[in-house]
Amino acid sequence: MPLKAIIVDDEALAREELEYLLNSMDSVEIAAQGSNGIEAVNLIREHQPDIVFLDVQMPGLDGFAVMKRLLSPEFKKMRLPEIVFATAFDRYAVRAFEVNAIDYLLKPFDRARLQKTIEKAKARRQQSEEAAQAPATDTRDARLDSLMKLLEQQAVQINAPVASRPTSKVVMRAQQRLLLIDQKDICFASTEEGSIQIATQHVEGRSNCRTLDELMELLDPEMFWRVHRSHMVNIQHIREVVPWFKSSYQLRMDDKKATEIPVSRSQTKRLRELFNL
Repeated sequence: MPLKAIIVDDEALAREELEYLLNSMDSVEIAAQGSNGIEAVNLIREHQPDIVFLDVQMPGLDGFAVMKRLLSPEFKKMRLPEIVFATAFDRYAVRAFEVNAIDYLLKPFDRARLQKTIEKAKARRQQSEEAAQAPATDTRDARLDSLMKLLEQQAVQINAPVASRPTSKVVMRAQQRLLLIDQKDICFASTEEGSIQIATQHVEGRSNCRTLDELMELLDPEMFWRVHRSHMVNIQHIREVVPWFKSSYQLRMDDKKATEIPVSRSQTKRLRELFNL
């Protein structure tokens, strides 16, 4: 009997890629798909799947918030599905998953890795069925302890200060690839159509972060400056300060487009202090 699966990811391309790979496997049947955490909770309640492929970062409820919801009393009587987190974090950030009962998939997805995940989920379902006569609370309580430890570990990893992180690279999506960019190579980042766009001197792409505040937490505050509500710049990549109307300024960056970034009035004082204007 195939595993009943649900895919939840706010990126249509990621859902399509995972759907394509799962459809090529006879042991999985996709019951539904969703694009955010609220949909994930509702779909899990409705379909009671065997396995859920859950994006880590989503608007509204993220993957961890969905897990916490599943651990709440309202789901007490429901069998927990196997949760597989989809993440774009590098190998250091996903170590927490490797030592835990929950599995993970690193984007972009690898078919061989996905096959191992499916085999693991099938084995667990069989073990669960064999242990069906045991008190449900014993198995569930042990599972909850394991899940909560994972959530705590991953929260610490994500929120750790830059200085304590094992890598200074930032993930950027460009040309359907995941690129690891050195912080020093980033020229600027801007909010554009609901996503965070990053530019270096040679390439442009989209950040996995949802907000500029979230991206700023990953970067060196001595190097990066939030010059405007919608823009952040690397001070080392400012090519020219351009006087603008009504005593305002723009920063011409050294990317290939020589992009001009506006400086908000509240940041004008710092600009003058930085460059002795």
